[in-house]
Amino acid sequence: MLEKRKGVDIVTEIGGIKTIDEAMSLFESKMDGEHLSRIQQIKNQEILIRIANAIALCEPDSAYVNTGSEQDKQFIRDLALKKGEEAELLMKGHTIHFDLKQEQGRIIDRTFYIANEGEMISTLANKKLRKDALKEVKEYMSGIMHGKIIIIGCYMRGPVGAPASNPALEITSSAYVAHSAEILYRNAFADFEKEVEKLGHYFMNVHSEGLNRPEDLPNARVFMDRSYQTTYSFNCTYAGNTLLLKKGNHRFAVDKGVYENMGNETSEHMFITGIQGPDDRITWCAGAAPSGCGKTTTAMAGDYFVGDDLAQMWIADDGSIRSINPECGIFGIVEDVNKEGDPVLMEVLRNPGKEIIWSNVLIDENGVPHWVGNEEEPPTTGKNFQGQWEKGMKDENGKEIPLSHPNSRCTVSSKALDNYSDKAEDPNGVETMIFTYSATGVRRQPWANAPFIPGALGDYMEAQFKFFGNSKIAEDKKPVMSGLNYFLTEEARGGSSKKLLGEKKDVKAWLGWLELYAHNDVETIQTPIGNLPKYNDLKELFNSIIDKEYPEELYNKQFSLYIDNIVSRIDLQVEAYGKEKNLPDKLFEVLKKQKEGLLALKEKFGSIVTPAQLQE
Repeated sequence: MLEKRKGVDIVTEIGGIKTIDEAMSLFESKMDGEHLSRIQQIKNQEILIRIANAIALCEPDSAYVNTGSEQDKQFIRDLALKKGEEAELLMKGHTIHFDLKQEQGRIIDRTFYIANEGEMISTLANKKLRKDALKEVKEYMSGIMHGKIIIIGCYMRGPVGAPASNPALEITSSAYVAHSAEILYRNAFADFEKEVEKLGHYFMNVHSEGLNRPEDLPNARVFMDRSYQTTYSFNCTYAGNTLLLKKGNHRFAVDKGVYENMGNETSEHMFITGIQGPDDRITWCAGAAPSGCGKTTTAMAGDYFVGDDLAQMWIADDGSIRSINPECGIFGIVEDVNKEGDPVLMEVLRNPGKEIIWSNVLIDENGVPHWVGNEEEPPTTGKNFQGQWEKGMKDENGKEIPLSHPNSRCTVSSKALDNYSDKAEDPNGVETMIFTYSATGVRRQPWANAPFIPGALGDYMEAQFKFFGNSKIAEDKKPVMSGLNYFLTEEARGGSSKKLLGEKKDVKAWLGWLELYAHNDVETIQTPIGNLPKYNDLKELFNSIIDKEYPEELYNKQFSLYIDNIVSRIDLQVEAYGKEKNLPDKLFEVLKKQKEGLLALKEKFGSIVTPAQLQE
């Protein structure tokens, strides 16, 4: 079990400030009159003392309290340009941020959960004992903000007033991180203390980019202190390592669902989108996929966008599952984003009027961003993640350097999207009737949340079964659970090509079918691993939703059961999860039942079973 407030609070231990008088004295020395008056609006002494300790730890020249006003937002934008963390592009409101060449993703090997003696940590994660983490934070963060401004922001991860939202402090010396936070999260300075009192908790994040040099990266760290719901990050700039409101705090939200409110609340790596059904019906869908496996594309394919990456859920009094997006913006991968597959997002990216932070794309000589897979005429020169670039350049290993990094991103407000739904700010959330799960290849990624499960995997899985199996869920509000795979290739169906069997836009038809299925408006084909759609229903939806023919030959390729492949995957899961401690028996019971049913079909029909045979 996770024990809250166990062991020393690292920021308080190093900062050394114990009383409110000491805190106020430090604020007076680091803030001008305007910012001192802002911090004095916060009355919660514990919050004030911990903010003061973050300042005492990092030793900035001055402190800036960001209230989210337009004046504050502009100060942060200007500071990002002044410091060189961002640069202006041709289109007004567009800027480019380049991370270090050697830091193009999460620094997984230097990311740790701070653990107390005897505390269980996920076998898929790294841990560091509290005393060792204390030593490293003290060594590398003490005085790290000399010559800099510390920016203090008060945010809500979710709409103000929602029962599954999380208040969080983002304290950083990086104007780029603060700028990103202003786009991706809700600055709730005016409501912050009230929400903390109501919800009974808050997250805290302390970050500094340090000197931002390649030689400092070996000493970069991301520490997550679950006992005090506090993260520490230093010597790094990539948003996945530094914008700790995102995946750092997502981990604390996962903990909250598992160890504080098991069975009633959960936090998932999922998009949230609304699907238009018959008679103006809107059915809300949430879907899990590991990073790079289509969450943003699928979220955009819906008719009403709420979120593309994270979801926090609870069971409401009416027996429905309600979902909110802790974010209010997109930190989206842009590789392979194009007009054909992603028309809504491309409309925002290629037209003026919206604020966008680009990262690690190629910028041409005219200040225009480009990326791999945009299906536009590519430039032959420009600047990208590794410096000046020209077509045909090779790295030190002789490998051609691509136009842009696979992890190139855009940061943009959800409200910029044409299919944005104002339900995204409804504290009651959206009633969620469909859950999808997808991935590329064979991944051991339970619920696509594996990198973000802090505790024992068995505890997380038990919480999943208890949440979705909760008797509080009303019979007429029980959700549909579905696999959603548009990465299926010819090779996976007996061919030799790695070409996809479908297209990105097909997902609109799949979602359309799921909307009907959730309301019992279509018949299905039953199998040991779930129900399949019937051909005529899909044919009609492909025609009516995306104006596309859907041949029966393609349907048979996509929905025939390749028994040996599925059984091999089940065996891999049983073997992998069998190595974990205390996993729920139900998981293995379900996998066993599925395998037995599949083998019975193989005995009757052979190793490939068609939908027609399944209906015999």
